[in-house]
Amino acid sequence: MTINIQSVHFDADKKLLDFVNEKVEKLNKYYDGIINSEITLKLDKNSNSENKIAEIKMLGKGHEFFAKKQSASFEESTDLTCEALRNQIMKHKEKIKAQ
Repeated sequence: MTINIQSVHFDADKKLLDFVNEKVEKLNKYYDGIINSEITLKLDKNSNSENKIAEIKMLGKGHEFFAKKQSASFEESTDLTCEALRNQIMKHKEKIKAQ
């Protein structure tokens, strides 16, 4: 699986990039048909403390998964986004089994 990480309005440090890579790699164990993952980490310009946004788009065999979450830290946003994607993957697998 290819993982592309882009940070918008800030420079991501290696620790954050490694954390995001590790979380996204774990999703591969739920669905091995994932070909490409594009992660966008954004720093929202509002004054709210919950201004860290993580968007993940995963391209799989014949299906695309997408989730976007916002919270007070990039780590928390990434966790929430990966959990949402895991739920989408599990529902997709159940749907395939039912056919």
